[in-house]
Amino acid sequence: MSQTAHPVGENRIRERFGRYFEDFNVGEIYEHRPGRTVSETDNTWFTLLTMNTHPLHFDAEYAKHSEFGKCIISSPLTVAIMVGMSVTDVSQKAIANLGWTDIRMTHPLFAGDTLYSETEVLSKRESKSRPNAGIVSVKTNGFNQDGTLVCDFQRTILVAKRGWAAEDAAGY
Repeated sequence: MSQTAHPVGENRIRERFGRYFEDFNVGEIYEHRPGRTVSETDNTWFTLLTMNTHPLHFDAEYAKHSEFGKCIISSPLTVAIMVGMSVTDVSQKAIANLGWTDIRMTHPLFAGDTLYSETEVLSKRESKSRPNAGIVSVKTNGFNQDGTLVCDFQRTILVAKRGWAAEDAAGY
């Protein structure tokens, strides 16, 4: 389990999230909850923030004439939400993200759709250069409310071993 509570004082308990390197098991699948309903506002803000000027994301008249018939959610926003959803299960105790590969957008996501994601542990190994960490590779799948796969990607993360996370040193 990625969430635990521990005492930090008299009548005080603090939550801890995330997995240490030792807690990952190849083949396990972590279902990330809650889901996230993506709004038109989310999409507009993201396109403005990232300077994405493709009208398919914010011009309803333009999008009406596309194969989708309406605006679609910006692909990097879908990926960003999926990564965010996975943090407490996968990378809360990460030292660094080492990379993303094989990002696929398999079905459009639209405003009003609810995104769910899950992550499977593909591999793990001790770090050769950092005795306090290990390298974990995962695959994250994102689905809409109908169970249709909308995106998947692989990610590799450098994860702290028990007793070596920044939160341990900081007293979190």
